[in-house]
Amino acid sequence: MPKDEEERPHELWARLRFSIVGPLLAAPPARGQLRSALRRLSEKEWLHPITKQWTRFGLSTIERWYYRARRETADPVRALRRKRRRDSGRQRVVSEGLRQVVEGQYQAHRSWSYQLHVDNLAAVVKKRPELGPMPSYSTMRRYMKSAGLVKQRRARGMRSALAYSGLEPAGEGLEPREVRSFEAEYVHGLWHLDFHHGSVKVLTPQGEWVTPLLLGVLDDRSRLGCHAQWYLSETAEDLIHGLQQAFLKRGLPRELLTDGGPAMVAAETEQGLLRLGIHHARTLPYSPYQNGKQEVFWSQVEGRLVAMVENCPELTLALLNEATQAWLEMEYHRTIHSETGQTPLSRFLEGPAVGRPCPSVDELRLAFCTQTSRRQRRSDGTLTLHGIRFEIPNRFRHLERVFVRYASWDLAHVFLVDEREDTVLARLYPVDKTKNADGRRRRLDDSPAVADSCPPAEPGIAPLLCQLMEEYQATGLPPAYLPKTLRNPEEEDQ
Repeated sequence: MPKDEEERPHELWARLRFSIVGPLLAAPPARGQLRSALRRLSEKEWLHPITKQWTRFGLSTIERWYYRARRETADPVRALRRKRRRDSGRQRVVSEGLRQVVEGQYQAHRSWSYQLHVDNLAAVVKKRPELGPMPSYSTMRRYMKSAGLVKQRRARGMRSALAYSGLEPAGEGLEPREVRSFEAEYVHGLWHLDFHHGSVKVLTPQGEWVTPLLLGVLDDRSRLGCHAQWYLSETAEDLIHGLQQAFLKRGLPRELLTDGGPAMVAAETEQGLLRLGIHHARTLPYSPYQNGKQEVFWSQVEGRLVAMVENCPELTLALLNEATQAWLEMEYHRTIHSETGQTPLSRFLEGPAVGRPCPSVDELRLAFCTQTSRRQRRSDGTLTLHGIRFEIPNRFRHLERVFVRYASWDLAHVFLVDEREDTVLARLYPVDKTKNADGRRRRLDDSPAVADSCPPAEPGIAPLLCQLMEEYQATGLPPAYLPKTLRNPEEEDQ
């Protein structure tokens, strides 16, 4: 039996009563000897379970305990507990009207304290005497606790954020829910990704002290750190730079869980995960506990890694990243996890796993791009991206609208793609205006729409006009015009 249950008063009384009458149940006295046995028990002194003082119990009391225990053959100790009051769990002084009022108050103001609820209830009772007498504070507090009307923490800024984002009508989704821990069944089944604002500053080449951010990618089942790297900003470029390294180290997962930060919902991030077949799941707004494994990892980073570099006078970003990789691989991955009972590395290797091989670096770069369409300028076969004009190969000059794939931070890699097949057709380069100054120009008739094997059309009148002339002649009517004889200028001179 747990210790907290053993120390309850009703349990202490039940054990004392059973210790008194238990010997009579184990060795029942002979016929006619029961009363003398009960008298001898009433003359003894027993240690009071509450006051710890020696005391005696009357014969009739012990007799009542004996018969009650003898009737209960399954659990005599339970039968010797104190009898539960009939009104146990009920609030006799809290009328039905008061219950409705306080429950209505709670539905409208879940963050109020018990005292504030009681004060407002007293004001209502003063105006509505038919609700009955006002209970005491302790009574109302006890009733609210028993009814589950407990104070809830107020989410600061939630309403304004919901109103701004247009999610306020869906407020039911933010109602309090029970919080349960979870774990993926397979390695690579679910990864976690998040940024952490560090508590140590690094010195930049510009001579500034900057607080970096740590990008951490964790496997849910094994808690293995797929990759961890410090950055000076929290952009989609930084996120994809670190995530690609995690893929190259460990392989491709099946699902990635992040919050709704700007870097996580960028077009390059979402489209890249979709092209790689990775389901992108997001935590609910104002629910950081859904990424609890990341928070546990951050506490170890601050308590172990950052604590060991906090007195470094010349800490740079490169040195911090080098120390992070050493700590991650040599200590964190080889330390037994308190919840799994294994090291992250051994649990990661044992599986079971549902990961996939990682594609090449070029394929990863092509995947994490945003795809958009542009209208081709017919005069020179170019298009514009972020104020820069790119030249389209001549063989695609016949396309009116083209689709390009690129990353907003890397305009050196812009690709022309086929929207239907999702394949790369060509790489586009910026227009070289200096090179165009040599005067050379492409021929506009070099279009793939005109096949080189097709013979040119025969010279003469067009077929449609020939057909109209034949039909007109077949009517038998003379030409509807008067011909004019042309004079020879030489004959006029004579």
